[in-house]
Order: sequence, then C-alpha cells, then structure tokens
Amino acid sequence: MPTDALPPLHPRAAELIGLLALEPHVEGGRFRRIYQSALASSQPGRPAATAIHYLLAAGEISRWHCVDADEVWHFLEGEPVELLCFDPEHDAIRRHLLAPAAPAANPVIVVAAGTWQAARPLGAYALVGCTVAPGFDYGGYRLLDQAPEIAVRLARIAPDTLDLA
Repeated sequence: MPTDALPPLHPRAAELIGLLALEPHVEGGRFRRIYQSALASSQPGRPAATAIHYLLAAGEISRWHCVDADEVWHFLEGEPVELLCFDPEHDAIRRHLLAPAAPAANPVIVVAAGTWQAARPLGAYALVGCTVAPGFDYGGYRLLDQAPEIAVRLARIAPDTLDLA
C-alpha cells in the first residue's frame, strides 16, 4: 500500500517506533533485532536464535513470505493480528488470531519452517515479538514474488489474501 494511502499513526504506535528504534521492514511494518544468540546453530555462521520487535500499524501488512526456520510470534500490545499460514504440501490455509489469550485467540503462535506466512493488524496497531530458530538469515527468506507457483496456488485457494502479496 502506498505510504500516502495509510491512515495516520496511532499515537502509541508512533511512540513505540521511537522508543524501540524501529525501522522499515522489507515485508512491511517496522522492526528492530533485539536478540542474537551467542551460540551457533548447526549451520555455519548462523546463530542458534534471533528475536525482533515488530510493529504493524493500521493499513500495513506483513507480506506473504517464507522462512527456513521455525518462527514464534508473541503478542505484546495493541490490537489483534490475523496471522495466515499456508502449508504448500497440503494446499491449506490456517488463519490464526494473535491476541491476548481468549477462546479464539492465542498470545503465542508457532509457524513451522517452510510455511508461507502473512499478517495484518485488525486495529490501530499491534506490537509483537518474533523469535526465529535457528536464527534468522536473509539467505533463508523468500517473498511471494520470488515464488510465482505459490502465488498461483494462493490465488486459487485463498484469493482474499492476495492483498498480502
């Protein structure tokens, strides 16, 4: 979405961006790496785990992407996030609500390595934490425009999610 089309930032979202020194993320939203394990993973040059703060404000999205490691999303504050996960092996989409614990919501959601994922805030803003193990590496990260065959499958089974491309 073009920046000029975004609604004004919620005051708390703007405050968090400054307090946490968040920068624009390639998939959308804003982030800052807050942790990198001193321990190495079994993959040379890659830490055992990393963690980020990640903020999505109204009108922003986390575009469809795939990570080659497990990712754990933790709800921190704000309003709920819809987290979508696409399992290419079974052509199945799962919709999760990342929010304070409730019958239909969870404050922690695990996305398995190799699962395509996208997210959107369902309110003014959401601050989450994302922990990746083994640690995040851009070499193991793909956006949907790098996987046209996945885009075609998503268009067929979940056309309502294409705004997350």
